[in-house]
Amino acid sequence: MDPYAWTWNGEALILVPSLAVAYALAVRVYPASRARVAAFAVALGLMLAVFATPVQTIALHYLLTAHLLQNVVMAEWAPALIVLALPPALAGALGRASVVRALTRPTVALPLWLGTYFAWHVPRAYDFALDHPVTVLHLEHLSYLVAGIALWWPALRQGLANGAKAAYVFAAFVLGSPLGLLLALLPSAVYRTYRDGPGLWGLGPLSDQQLAGLTMAGEQAVVFFAVFAVFFLRFLREEEARGTTLSRG
Repeated sequence: MDPYAWTWNGEALILVPSLAVAYALAVRVYPASRARVAAFAVALGLMLAVFATPVQTIALHYLLTAHLLQNVVMAEWAPALIVLALPPALAGALGRASVVRALTRPTVALPLWLGTYFAWHVPRAYDFALDHPVTVLHLEHLSYLVAGIALWWPALRQGLANGAKAAYVFAAFVLGSPLGLLLALLPSAVYRTYRDGPGLWGLGPLSDQQLAGLTMAGEQAVVFFAVFAVFFLRFLREEEARGTTLSRG
């Protein structure tokens, strides 16, 4: 198969259009700012970029690095943008639903995201999904999206204090980053699909796995630390303002 073949699949043909229609209908009732609409558009654009381009072909047959890029988009980047894209009134209405309220509790959302990430990266589960690209692989990507939205909701939507949000995001980074580091440090390639595959760009199976793991760990360090820094600085400013008020009193 040509590694640069363009392809279409369920994520590009069904999921992205369904999300676009749902959002368009929702913002007719709950108007959204241009910034929120832009965030949602970027989220859908990222999904299309990794599922409706040769990235999909490379991810299915050639490189683990490309597949982990898809996973990062579905589990981290797109969910964060989708949560940011929700107008406050819509987020409030959704947050009152019992299922959403249960899944987005910090003590549930973080374990759900971690469990989803780690479970799908078990070699047997990973290869099984790749062996069933029309069924199981779509379930994997959908589960990443749901778990990712649950993960980001407490940090970007719930009324937690900035200090609590900073601690929550830091915990997500500390607990999630070992997965990428583990893949980078393993002495042999663990995923049969790529171990027995043709490879690409001169990358052998182990080099591909090491690159994928390092890229994943580095991406998480940048994204999660950036969000952590925002909330931590807000927390420090609040503490400084509180201290100033107390000293004056």
